[in-house]
Amino acid sequence: MPGPGPDAAVAFVREHLADLVCDTPAASPSFRGGQTAADAALAALDVTRYAGRRNEVWPVERRGASRMSPYVRYNLVDLPTLWAHVADAPSNDRRKYRDELTWQEFTRHLYARFGRDGHPALRDELRATPPQPSEPWDEPWPRDMRCMDATVGELHTDGWLVNQTRMWLASQWTVRAGARWRDGEEEFFTHLLDGSRAANRLNWQWTTGAGSGKAYGFSRWQVQKRAPQLCRECALRDACPVQGWPPDQRTTRVTVSDLLRGDPDPDVTAGPSSPLVGSGSEAVEEVVDAVWLTAESLGDADPALAAHPDVPAVFCFDEPLLRRLMLSGKRLVFLAETLADLATRRPVEIRRGRVVEELTGRRLAVTFAPVPGFRRLREELAPAVVHPWPWLFRPRAGRMQSWTAWRKGMPAQPDGPVPVAS
Repeated sequence: MPGPGPDAAVAFVREHLADLVCDTPAASPSFRGGQTAADAALAALDVTRYAGRRNEVWPVERRGASRMSPYVRYNLVDLPTLWAHVADAPSNDRRKYRDELTWQEFTRHLYARFGRDGHPALRDELRATPPQPSEPWDEPWPRDMRCMDATVGELHTDGWLVNQTRMWLASQWTVRAGARWRDGEEEFFTHLLDGSRAANRLNWQWTTGAGSGKAYGFSRWQVQKRAPQLCRECALRDACPVQGWPPDQRTTRVTVSDLLRGDPDPDVTAGPSSPLVGSGSEAVEEVVDAVWLTAESLGDADPALAAHPDVPAVFCFDEPLLRRLMLSGKRLVFLAETLADLATRRPVEIRRGRVVEELTGRRLAVTFAPVPGFRRLREELAPAVVHPWPWLFRPRAGRMQSWTAWRKGMPAQPDGPVPVAS
């Protein structure tokens, strides 16, 4: 177990996990892992002026993004808590921020419904062969463009980007350079502290035009509006390769999956609505000897942790998975910080290897995770108790061909502080 703080977490990852990352392990200079850091970020969160400033890029002081996404990714702060936290914000800012929370929930619903095949186009897909780009790009993100250099540098160093620059990078990669969106999505997933297959994958598809039929264009106009300093500093300011808008890229219609029209078993998608013992019957309490933590839910309010306070928590770094992914070391440092912080409040075990081999034979409590890997491991480990996932909106059987269609099937957004649980 590493000691608290980023230095101890970096030393831990370099000693025990360095062969499973793509770079030299280091901590993000902008984000600390752990519940303590997440609680401090939540306490400081004020979304006043969020609607008008969420897309600002440079200077950093003008940014209105909440910077909560790394803590949301690991459920150190869940969506119902954020929903309630902004209840007293100005109405327009509250509405916009809650729209972002519902988009995050939408991506989880879609990924949970499709399981391992969580990357279908919503309604449209880019042409099989991208059109010939108008510029002879040597690489999708040319570093001689100041807007690309600054944002790619922030991605690699901090492991985080505002939404506006994520769209710039995704559009430059696909629409401008004609590169495969799946390769760009992998690059994001490697470095982003908040990288998740649900949100990251769907956001890249949205940029390519899936769902709307028209790809998102990137040009100098966005940079001058959101980060004029970058244009002033750019060596190519008098010969900008993205001076004008790219040619419109319309997407090709694809067959709509039946799963987008409806979910034949939403309870399987959503997981249990109350604690479920291994035999399949419901029970509030069950004797367990450890709480199995997954990367989807590491917060103190994790339902399994909260229900079983007197047993150790155990987390396993999945060696085969990490060796295949080869993530940036800063992501594993963030996880190590989080586990070390939790260990200041209760016993925690850290293991490395194949999850099933490391945890077989133990009576485990775990919180349901809406990702395909959890379903497979759950079948093999047969936990003693599976606790419900803290959904903002519990998945239903309705249409998911677009965020708008899905949202119409969810309950109306209340103005008050009570989060929607089902």
